[in-house]
Amino acid sequence: MKGKSLKWPVYHLVVGGLALLLLYPVIWLLMSSFKVSNTIFTTAHRLLPDPWTWENYKIGWQGIGGQTFADFMMNSLEIVVLSTIGAVFSSAFIAFGFARLKFAGRSFWFGVMLVTLMLPHDVVLVPQYVIFSKLDWLNSIKPIVVPQYFGIPFFILLVQFIRTIPSELDEAATIDGCGKFRLFFRIILPLVAPALATASIFSFYWRWEDLLGPVLYLNSPSLYPVSMGLKMFLDSETISNWGAMFAMSIVTLLPVLAVFFMFQKYIVEGISTSGLK
Repeated sequence: MKGKSLKWPVYHLVVGGLALLLLYPVIWLLMSSFKVSNTIFTTAHRLLPDPWTWENYKIGWQGIGGQTFADFMMNSLEIVVLSTIGAVFSSAFIAFGFARLKFAGRSFWFGVMLVTLMLPHDVVLVPQYVIFSKLDWLNSIKPIVVPQYFGIPFFILLVQFIRTIPSELDEAATIDGCGKFRLFFRIILPLVAPALATASIFSFYWRWEDLLGPVLYLNSPSLYPVSMGLKMFLDSETISNWGAMFAMSIVTLLPVLAVFFMFQKYIVEGISTSGLK
């Protein structure tokens, strides 16, 4: 009993120390956002600001390039919401087709989907850019949002989750007069809700932090998301405003943290349910 009573405090001290070590870069970022901009790197060895200042948040929120940082936040929210709806719904629909419908070449097309999952994203950047250029979609959010409505291979792996749902439910629903679409919306979607919530959270994170897409397709500051807004605070030819960028980096972390703490139970539920089934 004595060894067991000592084990738990030691365990929590070790885990707490590791957590603090992993969080140190975020803590340093937070403390640096309260430092005078031109002293951030000269006092990098000292964690606490001296003096404390809110000027970085004031300047950062005023924005840059004729746009406030609130505009960048709203642009990001628009991209994230539209992309997440398209990615999750289309992927679930495709996964339902692979899991429940019988059609010629089903295994072949599922294999093709897995190949696209393993294909490096950089390989398709040039062909996609050419296609979007011919469609006259450049300098709009269409190249970023529209592809999400054709399924994301990583989310299409929901097919494995759907296959664990007893097929007897499909048969019972069919007897009651449900067609394939009603079967998908009335039976399958409610049962895979935890997995859909997990996919939505991942989609939110990926689109919120995406920089490559906006760099490639967006030219107008009025369309820039937060990733491009933060980049605008850095300039290789003039003085970079590190203080404002660090302050707005903290601001952009708030929606991410809010989404995580609000929906973390769905992540755990999705993982545990998958394991049980």
